[in-house]
Amino acid sequence: MTDERPLYGYADVASIGALLADATRARVLISLADGRALPASVLAAEAGVAASTASEHLARLVDGGLLSVERSGRHRYYRLADAQVGTALEAVAALAPTRPVRSLRESTRAAALRRARSCYDHLAGRLGVAVTESLLDRGALIRTDGLAGTERAQGDRLSAPVRTHPYELGPAADSIFTALGVDLAATRAQRRPLLRFCVDWSEQRHHLSGALGAALLTRMESAGWVVRHNTRRALRLTDSGARTLDRILGVDLAA
Repeated sequence: MTDERPLYGYADVASIGALLADATRARVLISLADGRALPASVLAAEAGVAASTASEHLARLVDGGLLSVERSGRHRYYRLADAQVGTALEAVAALAPTRPVRSLRESTRAAALRRARSCYDHLAGRLGVAVTESLLDRGALIRTDGLAGTERAQGDRLSAPVRTHPYELGPAADSIFTALGVDLAATRAQRRPLLRFCVDWSEQRHHLSGALGAALLTRMESAGWVVRHNTRRALRLTDSGARTLDRILGVDLAA
């Protein structure tokens, strides 16, 4: 006789896989991967489906724990449930086959994402890795595991948070982050961890995340150093941003 008692203590990966297996739901999740909250009408347009169809998919994503929803006036705004969902999307993107590029516009968009993008609420791509590398070079961060720069350590999972974070604040942290306009004391006081790091999916090196990574990206956007491409995840480094990062950190993407 088969024992049909429920099993406990294992992750129900299949239920999440079923939610991600639909192309419309996947497009909705990717549209929200930069941490924004968007109304259902915008998400329907992003996914290329009717509003009624989008509502059905959004309800399933909320019920499945991947999205949260907040009512504002007559509209409902949806966002990723938490940073873990954004991290999971990055990891799945690294495993997924690359779609054929069918147009110059798609090619340009892909290049823009590799160059600079938001990874949930922090900076990623070539710019994110370059900034993290420069923070190390300037002594704002120190690597503690004996490896150089931002290279990933043996055992680091591709496109995933670094499990054991081999960095700490360096002696120049206060002066560097003050020069960047980041209130280090206020950032330390947040409930979330100050320092976290991810393996960047396009660069395969570490980039800064955590409360400090989020504070830095917030500052860069508010100062106009980076701007979003049509409110998508891709970021463009402005001329003033390039000058500021070069002056304070020595970041020169052109080089």
